Amino acid sequence: MTALAYARVRRLLRPLDDIRAGALRFGQGDFAQAIPVHHPQRPDELGELAATINTMGGDIHQMLDAKRALLLAISHELRSPLTRARLNTELLPETADVQASREALLRDLGLMRDLITDLLESERLASPHAALQREPTDLAALVQEVVSSLPGAPPVQLHVAPDLPMLALDRSRMRLLLRNLLDNALRHSADAAQPPTLQLQADKAADRRGTGQGVRLTVRDHGPGVPEDQLPHLAQPFYRPDAARERTTGGVGLGLYLCKLVAQAHGGTFSVRNAQPGLEVSVTLPGTDS
Repeated sequence: MTALAYARVRRLLRPLDDIRAGALRFGQGDFAQAIPVHHPQRPDELGELAATINTMGGDIHQMLDAKRALLLAISHELRSPLTRARLNTELLPETADVQASREALLRDLGLMRDLITDLLESERLASPHAALQREPTDLAALVQEVVSSLPGAPPVQLHVAPDLPMLALDRSRMRLLLRNLLDNALRHSADAAQPPTLQLQADKAADRRGTGQGVRLTVRDHGPGVPEDQLPHLAQPFYRPDAARERTTGGVGLGLYLCKLVAQAHGGTFSVRNAQPGLEVSVTLPGTDS
């Protein structure tokens, strides 16, 4: 009797489980699968609730698609006048009376160009149909390439474990992730006693999950870190914990957001924590069997 009662209760509660799972999917931006509605021709109260949430999810999906399309259109339209403005500025005479204004204007135009580029890339990666150009990649070699290409050869301590697996990665997106993580760490290490560190090691958790050996990438600075209550917001678009300092260093609050999108597009994870001292960003990338 107890088993029969349990089975009946579970059957009655199954629609609630479906609604909960669907709401979680919608909250994560996955609108591909609607919540199943039992007896759609004559739904009960839970069926009506599921149908209402599906309608809400569809409306949200349409709003996000419209927002993405608008941002892409605006960004594309801004590129041409921005390019013309930069060209005209570069043609100004390099005389002493206009040189300072010319350089300041070129810096601002460069920031606008980078912002538009980051906006376009973030919208592409945030799309559920984001396409990656994956190819077998030696991540350790790619890290060395990016570090050596940094302007001014800044100090970065590398700790690379031996015999790391080859991963199927989109190299251009991974270069973007690495540059943004290193740029963020270097900006906040200007007054630190130690330079930033970048560590590559095997992701043991991937082996336990049976998804093939993955890699964990960790970038840490030794700066002041951020307040704990701000950590969950660091990878949100345009979020800056110290707006005044970010303005002086050129940040617009898209760097970590793009890193998170790149990690997720590869099926990986992204996390941030205070390392005391400094901030540590970890990215896991799954193996080729995932």
